[in-house]
Formats: sequence, C-alpha cells, structure tokens
Amino acid sequence: MTQTGRPALLAALRALIGERATDAAAVREAHGRSEAYHAPHPPDVVAFPETTAEVAAIVAACAAARVPVVPFGAGTSLEGNALSVHGGVCVDFARMNCVLDVNAEDMDCRVQPGITRKQLNARLRDTGLFFPIDPGADASIGGMASTRASGTMAVRYGTMRDNVLALEVVLASGEVIRTGRRARKSSAGYDLTRLFVGAEGTLGVITEVTLRLHPVPEAISAAVCPFASFGGAVDTAIAVIQSAIPAARIELLDDVMIRGVNAYAKLGVMERHTLFFEFHGTPAAVAEQAARTQEIARENGALAFQSATKAEDRSRLWNARDNTLYAGLGLRPGARAVITDVCVPISRLAACLTETRQDIDATGLIAPIVGHVGDGNFHTLILVDPAAPEELARAKALHGRMVGRALRLDGTCTGEHGIGIGKMAFLRDEMGGAVAVMAALKRSLDPGNIMNPGKLFA
Repeated sequence: MTQTGRPALLAALRALIGERATDAAAVREAHGRSEAYHAPHPPDVVAFPETTAEVAAIVAACAAARVPVVPFGAGTSLEGNALSVHGGVCVDFARMNCVLDVNAEDMDCRVQPGITRKQLNARLRDTGLFFPIDPGADASIGGMASTRASGTMAVRYGTMRDNVLALEVVLASGEVIRTGRRARKSSAGYDLTRLFVGAEGTLGVITEVTLRLHPVPEAISAAVCPFASFGGAVDTAIAVIQSAIPAARIELLDDVMIRGVNAYAKLGVMERHTLFFEFHGTPAAVAEQAARTQEIARENGALAFQSATKAEDRSRLWNARDNTLYAGLGLRPGARAVITDVCVPISRLAACLTETRQDIDATGLIAPIVGHVGDGNFHTLILVDPAAPEELARAKALHGRMVGRALRLDGTCTGEHGIGIGKMAFLRDEMGGAVAVMAALKRSLDPGNIMNPGKLFA
C-alpha cells in the first residue's frame, strides 16, 4: 500500500473502532515477524477488535477498499501463516479472549478466538474439565483452529479437527455465519466447520469457537526413558501404540535436542535419545500403562525409566519439552530455524526417522529432532546462519528431501503447522489436482482475494 493510501485506510478503521486501529511502526513490525526463518512482512495497519460486529465491519471496509485482511492470534505460527505478505490490515484478537459459556454437563464450551489454551484451561479449572490440545506454544484457540493444530496429546485426544464442534466466521463480504451447533454429530449439509478448520484464514475470519472438552484424569503419570540407540527409541514408540496402550503423550527428543534442553531448561537428564511419556486414567490404569510401557522399553534397550507423578515434576518436564524451539536455537546462538513438520503412518515411522537422521548427519548441519511420535509426526530444527545463503539453501534442500521421503511413505508435508508461505510448493506435490479444487473454493468464498492472500497456494 502506498504511503498516501495508508492514512485513508487508518481513518476508515478508526471511524469503526477508534484508537484501537494503529499504524505505529513498532506495532506493525511486531505483527510482521515469524518464529522461523521467514522474512518479515509487516501489515499497513493493525486493528484490535473487541466484538464480532467490529470484525465484520472491519472486513466489510477492507472488502470495499480491496485491502487484505490477515487474522492474528498469539503470533506463534511457524510457517509465516500470519505474515502480511501483501500488506493490508492485521486483525489482532488479543482483546477477544473471553470464555462465552461452558456447558459442563455436555462437556463443551464456546470461546472467542484470542483466548490462549493456557488461559482457557485456567478458567476451566473449577469445572473438572480441560481442553487437551497442546501444540507446545501457548497458542490462541483461533490460531490453533486455523492451522488445524495438534501437538503432544493428539495421540489420545485427537487434533483440532476432532475437537472443534462449530465456528462463527466472518466471510470476505462481512457476512457472519455459524458452521454448526453443539450436537456431537450432524448430517446437515456440507461440513463447513472442517472446511474452515485448517484454512489458515484464507476463507474467512474465525470469531467464535465451540470446543469439545474432556474430564480431568483422576491420575496422571509421566516418564522419561533414555535409550542406547535411536532405533530402540523409535521401535518402542511404535510398539506402545501397536500394543493399544492408551498413552496420552509419546514424545521423542534425539540426543542433540536433549543437549539443548538440558542447557536451556536445566532438566539434567541423560543426553541420549529419549522418549517422554504421559499416562492418564485411574491410578490402577495409569500404573498398568506405565508398567507395560516400561517392559516394552526394556526390550528395546532402554537405559532407564524414570517416573514423575507429582504435578510440579510433570510440569517441569513438559515445560522443558514445550520450549524445544528455544532450546534448539540455543545450540547455535544467532541462528534461525528452518522447521520441518512431516507426518507418516506409524508403520512407516521407523524408516522415515532413520533415513532422516542419516540424511542430517551427511549434511553436517545442526538439526535436532523432536517429534510427537505417537501419531507419526516429527520435526527437525535445521539451524542456519541467516546471513549465509548457501547454508539456507542446504537446509531447504534437506527439508525438501524430508518431504519427498514422507510423501513416498504415504505421509504429509505438514502434520500440524500448516502450509503458510513455507510449504506452498509441497502442497502441490502432496495434493496434486486437489489444489485446484481448493483454489475454486477460495474464489467462491473470497472473489476479491482479500482473506490472508499469498498463503497455501498464493
């Protein structure tokens, strides 16, 4: 947008929401950065609405001016999903962070999109219920819905796709729709809820989310289990799943990542390839799950099986796991991370991880592995010098080989981070002609291409 056009846009938005629309340079820059290696793309204006009506008015004004609209939650996305690559208006939902209602008997709730998962669970504390989807970062619920997030507990509780019952969405015209009701199942027409979950804001702006909740487990136990070999850790994760042990979390950190976690979080665990487990249920069920898992681990060369049942010990463990991005970056100060996100069928996981580990070793790059291996999803943090183009090129080539390997094994280029701007070419490799169908849906719902343009398929 031209320097002359921005004042007119700002004036139009201030007529709607007052000083909660701003073009201050510091605010724009803060909303134009990503956690990963992607170049900054600041918006022209940042708006902070407080109601759905305000969001609808903002979108309608942008539609009339043919100005892009980019939804923004907590800013934790990793593929440039919320970068304003064509400028326009960034709609920040920080002020729309309320729990609108909780239906404890039906185990569901309705929330505004700006509430984070930790805020939501704090407000649910007295109900005996919780929202289990944990992508690691304290992401906003709206952002998690938009990227179809999952995380550490997806192996037991599913992903956002499984836990979003309905949405309220502002379309590109400014019209407000609801995609469903609170019933646990429905055959009423197209499944619009799932269409918008994972659309990354390219079809509409989510302004309310109806979520499925779960009972807080009677007992919870965690365990840390280091292995003598990488293969032993991977084989254990696969065997636990195939043995139908209902673990809530199964996380893999290779020895490089464990070294980073020990330095960053002072965890003090053995610097070997390590599985982190968590078990939910009754005290007897949790004890049985842990015992069966320990037996499988021992058969695959586990060096220890250290349990943690106290809340503070479990919190320390999972806080360390949740901060693996920063722990990984600490392995090479000043580096940026090219973050990969492949997912394969659980039967193909051993082959995919083993080949990936060999590939990393051959490149000479520092690229720790961390994964939600209970559902076949894992990441590498390929650490690169942002001032070294050749190094970034090597990292991108490694990433491309990882995706090619995952697709060859009938997997996907992204298990949970979404496409954003970082994986657009991979989406075409994975989905082929289906991308044209996605583009047709985009044109139908957003003919002016104002909703988060430049993402998914540009």
